[in-house]
Amino acid sequence: MRHNKKFNHLGRKTGHRKALLSNLACSLIEHKRIVTTVAKAKELRKFVEPIVTRSKDDTTHNRREAFSALGNKYAVTELFREIGVKVATREGGYTRIIRTGNRLGDNAEMCLIELVDFNTLYGNEAKKKKARRSRRGGGRVEGAAAPVAAAAPAAEAPAVEEAPVAEAPAVEEAPAVEEAPVAQAPAVEEAPAVEEAPVAEAPAVEEAPAVEEAPAAEEAPAADEAPAADDAEESKEAGEA
Repeated sequence: MRHNKKFNHLGRKTGHRKALLSNLACSLIEHKRIVTTVAKAKELRKFVEPIVTRSKDDTTHNRREAFSALGNKYAVTELFREIGVKVATREGGYTRIIRTGNRLGDNAEMCLIELVDFNTLYGNEAKKKKARRSRRGGGRVEGAAAPVAAAAPAAEAPAVEEAPVAEAPAVEEAPAVEEAPVAQAPAVEEAPAVEEAPVAEAPAVEEAPAVEEAPAAEEAPAADEAPAADDAEESKEAGEA
């Protein structure tokens, strides 16, 4: 029966589950932060925090108990040499779980579990509350501190007379050096303008005499009618007679 066995078994038998938590604890002690699932991180927190509490008192008994749980002598040395000294003033809550979203493969909820005292990025400085002006008007600022009473004016100290400063003797200026006159170059005479030669005009070309047209050929006299026509008329007249 499963009476009083409400912890998460992580889907593993007892030996497999203990080995898993031991390896996760050794990795957390060595690297100070690891990425795992939320279910494993919650079980790891319950497993590793009592061991960290033992590291505050460096005795032979506590070292043997830690080695019995971790099974790694290098992790035990790291635990008692660095972590135990760092968390000596902390009463508990040595780890922090930060959720990072779901894994793409099986959509498991992932997180980052780390040792609080070894975080140098955030959480060590108190958060500053920013002043924000109210929308209702009236000049009231939310989150601002109460006005502080004006401090009493401090007694003025007597003015200290300054000792006269001895003036340094004036430095005489060196006489200005006169500049030598610059010799002017002789003006260059301009070359006389070249007169253009007159252009000879070409003789006009005489036009050729117009060619007279040849007289049109006289029309040839009309061709004589054929004698056949005269013979026909004569035969006609003879018939009439």
